[in-house]
Amino acid sequence: MTSTEMRTEAEDSGPSGYAAARLRLLQEGAQSGPPRRAALAELTDEWLTGLFGAGAEGLRGVSLVAVGGYGRGELSPRSDLDLLLLHDGADSGTVAALADRIWYPIWDLGLALDHSVRTPGEARKTAGGDLKVQLGLLDARHIAGDLGLTAGLRTAILADWRNQAPKRLPELQELCAERAERQGELQYLLEPDLKEARGGLRDATALRAVAASWLADAPREGLADARRRLLDVRDALHLTTGRATDRLALQEQDQVAAELGLLDADTLLRQVYEAARVVSYASDVTWREVGRVLKSRAVRPRLRAMLGGGAKPAVERSPLAEGVVEMDGEVVLARAARPERDPVLPLRAAAAAAQAGLPLSLHAVRRMAAVARPLSTPWPAEAREQLVTLLGSGRPTIEVWEALEAEGLITRLLPDWERVRCRPQRNAVHIWTVDRHLIETAVRASELARRVGRPDLLLVSALLHDIGKGWPGDHSVAGEIIARDVAARIGFDRADVAVLATLVRHHLLLIDTATRRDLEDPATVRSVAEAVGSQSTLELLHALTEADALATGPAAWSSWRGSLVADLVKRVAAVLAGGAPEEPEAAAPTAEQERLAVEAFRTGGPVLALRAQTEPPTEEEPTGDPEPLGVELLIAVPDQPGVLPAVAGVLAMHRLTVRTAELRALDLPDGVEGSVLLLNWRVAAEYGSLPQAARLRADLVRSLDGSLDIAARLAERDAAYPRRRGTIAPPPRVTVASAASRHATVIEVRAHDAPGLLHRIGRALEDASVWVRSMHVSTLGANAVDAFYVTGPKGAPLPAEEAVSVARGLEEMLRG
Repeated sequence: MTSTEMRTEAEDSGPSGYAAARLRLLQEGAQSGPPRRAALAELTDEWLTGLFGAGAEGLRGVSLVAVGGYGRGELSPRSDLDLLLLHDGADSGTVAALADRIWYPIWDLGLALDHSVRTPGEARKTAGGDLKVQLGLLDARHIAGDLGLTAGLRTAILADWRNQAPKRLPELQELCAERAERQGELQYLLEPDLKEARGGLRDATALRAVAASWLADAPREGLADARRRLLDVRDALHLTTGRATDRLALQEQDQVAAELGLLDADTLLRQVYEAARVVSYASDVTWREVGRVLKSRAVRPRLRAMLGGGAKPAVERSPLAEGVVEMDGEVVLARAARPERDPVLPLRAAAAAAQAGLPLSLHAVRRMAAVARPLSTPWPAEAREQLVTLLGSGRPTIEVWEALEAEGLITRLLPDWERVRCRPQRNAVHIWTVDRHLIETAVRASELARRVGRPDLLLVSALLHDIGKGWPGDHSVAGEIIARDVAARIGFDRADVAVLATLVRHHLLLIDTATRRDLEDPATVRSVAEAVGSQSTLELLHALTEADALATGPAAWSSWRGSLVADLVKRVAAVLAGGAPEEPEAAAPTAEQERLAVEAFRTGGPVLALRAQTEPPTEEEPTGDPEPLGVELLIAVPDQPGVLPAVAGVLAMHRLTVRTAELRALDLPDGVEGSVLLLNWRVAAEYGSLPQAARLRADLVRSLDGSLDIAARLAERDAAYPRRRGTIAPPPRVTVASAASRHATVIEVRAHDAPGLLHRIGRALEDASVWVRSMHVSTLGANAVDAFYVTGPKGAPLPAEEAVSVARGLEEMLRG
């Protein structure tokens, strides 16, 4: 039977005819989705038009109006009928009788009805006091009666909404936030509410309301399709349960999946999650835009008054990294940025945004997704470092990662991510999908970075530890294979690849053993030691175990579990302990290093060599300028106090980020008395071009002779930039590595990397009257992991109490 025949049957047979036609429509397997919703709305319109006409003969100034979901023509099988009987107030008794002639047949059929009888003035007044009523009226659609009356109300309601938008939109945003707090996020829930949860149908409707205000508009790409998919799932849910429910319960999911022709319940949930992510991301972008517009409207009159008329204030653009700036509370691309020539730019922009605690601009992400070149294999060092920085930025990482993922950049960078994206976990302990759990684990791992010597390996293992869940079989075994491939592709060397593979393969080893095995049995401890292999890997696995459990859910970690794992780690460490690690032997100086040392001694001042490291042109682009990767900086200076803080301060002043650094004393060739300090650094410009070697040397000379106050210059620069909320870094940690060297005291510093950090450490050590015999500095993402081999004035290791005192003082200085 065609829809026209169904309408005819409904008109000819009254309520029973409508009921039969409705049932036949819903049982037709050939029609589903938007066509069925539209046909159901049209069928209902025809029936209600008949009811209205039978009771409104000779009655003027009355109309029947569909509002809310019915007004949008989105009738699911068990949806409420949202109706407004609109009248001009002429004959209230007759209008009441007409209402009864319409409402009672609806009730008699057992259909849910949300109804009201109002004049246009009453409707506007009610909408002004009740945001939900106003939202429903924004979708008002004429069904029967006085078309002019309906059109007048629609025009008035839209005008009221646009006039009141600066006040009502913040109220709507707060309503959405409160609902999300109660219902959770649709994209992660095992039994989600398709309508009320964040990213659900209510939020999609809110975006329509924002667009109707003309203040802002949602990113439309994919949004209509996401809304359609959620409505399709709700339709199937209504049909399989026979109830007006929006909650997708576990016991209904297989039936709903079958109704939609999907493989299984997991496929169903993945489609729901993907749709919810589109809606959630669109909501985030839209509400940020609303905030900017409202803030601009509030500030503009004051600025115009201050500027004395119509002058337009310049938009401030603060540089964050090469090709990346902050503008109007977002991270955008610099005007000179060339994403088509800079394959690292997406990661650099993401890391800068996460470090600053700012969102990535939608326009910037889409531009990079459209034109950015793929990274070479293996990745250049900068790309790997920027990924580590992004992962180590704490809670802001999540929003930035989601922005990249929304435009397909994550799966382009890490193709294996596609298998875990939006993958549900049917485990009562887990509260996230697999991909979100991996990012949450990285966030938790960033809080534990001070506990390990290689935070970069900790963060990347956190990102990859469950990557095997997209494959059949034991996910730890599959994950080990994938982790090896990914780690090699992003540029880790063979030793680091082996460690990452071990961490992924055994990420459940400590928690399973600690809670299920007898720790007093030597065989238990030996088996764990054999699997782990080294103290450093054990340290990383301990932190990964805690981060993984904390990111799983509240039931996965407790003080009791933590104490069991710590006890196991202590026992395994004892088995792994061998001879105390010695200070590494210094490599013989190169010819260039000796030349610089002799020149520094001869001139009595610093001598330096600055050499850019570049990536050669690719096969696809064999011509053109090579891409800069970093700078190798060699400095030789006669042995004297204050060298370390002076050099570090000059580099910070010139906005050079230290990636690695080594300092050692170099004896001069035979026949030349004296010693020279040799500093070997790898640095990178935060943004802009590299400084000239002559300028670096001139400032270093002035810093050493005291004519340049580095601390004051750095303080002035910091004060010139507004404070950003940024990420809250874990507190610094300074320890004494006992028995790490027979010749010196080793002080280890683990802190958040920041401009001037080495300068401050160097000054603190100078003030403590200790001499830095050598140092090994490594910046891993956002974390500085530095080891300083220090001695007293006579060249001997510090007494234990003095070493602890120096470490404590250095930590207090860094915390301050």
